[in-house]
Amino acid sequence: MLVDDSAVVRGLVTRILDAEQGIQIVASVGNGQMALAALDRNEIDVVILDIEMPIMDGMTALPKLLQADPGLKIIMQSTLTMKGADISLRALEMGAADYIPKPTATKDLAGGADFKAELVGKIRALGQARHRSPNRLPRPAGAPPLTPRPLAPLPPARVAIHPPGPLNLRNHPAEHPDVIAIGSSTGGPQALFTLLGAMRTGTVTQPILITQHMPATFTTILGEHISRVSGWDAKEGVDGEVIRGGRVYIAPGDFHMVVEVKGTDKIIRLNKNPPENFCRPAVDPMLRSICAAYGKRVVACILTGMGSDGLKGGQAVVASGGTVIAQDEGTSVVWGMPGAVATAGICSAVLPLPEIAPWIMKLATRR
Repeated sequence: MLVDDSAVVRGLVTRILDAEQGIQIVASVGNGQMALAALDRNEIDVVILDIEMPIMDGMTALPKLLQADPGLKIIMQSTLTMKGADISLRALEMGAADYIPKPTATKDLAGGADFKAELVGKIRALGQARHRSPNRLPRPAGAPPLTPRPLAPLPPARVAIHPPGPLNLRNHPAEHPDVIAIGSSTGGPQALFTLLGAMRTGTVTQPILITQHMPATFTTILGEHISRVSGWDAKEGVDGEVIRGGRVYIAPGDFHMVVEVKGTDKIIRLNKNPPENFCRPAVDPMLRSICAAYGKRVVACILTGMGSDGLKGGQAVVASGGTVIAQDEGTSVVWGMPGAVATAGICSAVLPLPEIAPWIMKLATRR
């Protein structure tokens, strides 16, 4: 379902999605009130929801849509401004699955390839995640009957734990880590708020480096939100900055963030090397550099996200003697990135999101 007061934007998105096999627009409406009415009449997996609309705006409609259908996947459509980034992050805290930049009157309205690829990729990933875990409420009394679409069965993922054995730390060979690295994408901000909120500052003294797939401006606001909800000192990494314990460093949008050794210090380096896994920032270059700088004293955590970014970097972590863990499928918005490392057999643990912080804290404080 498309929800936007601009007929031009709805027309653009409709033209893009009509050309995609397996994606069907079942409703196209101009405000949140109309979206709620359309939700009662249609079988909907994914909603593209604009923020600023008359009658009922996106932020007002968001909790109402999720209350009507808790399993609904909602993509907020936002401008790439500080205000838009802040509102989008608040929407993710409220339960939105992801966001997408609002198309502009220049390249996107002319059919920009980047906008199309991002839009279609997110809809497909979230639609598939919706099918894996529908979580639909019974339809309201009096609502017209719907004919459910047949869904192809999805085989269960095979997770191989490295090293084999129980998911506990007593049999784990890893040493006390000197750094914690986290990679995430779709659903990542919500997961980061939960994870870092549960990891106590002062107890965990290692630096935490994060690569979250996000554009510039959004990563600035992400750091502010993490600091507010978790109490950590979280901000974008600065080129040449010495890494200190007990702080959170976030890769800035459009820059790869890597670690370099300079004397006895580890420092942040930012670069604009080509995107990896179609992303910049990307998780893989961060993990490779961390391995080179810290050796085996690394714990890497791959959270919810599309694609497989983090797989090659995770393999490098394990080859160096470090530890990789991943979020499980049941608590991931999209089990792409964590699923890639989990099924590759390189994870020491594959855990529900609420169990990740206690696991990391035990490893981080073990001597």
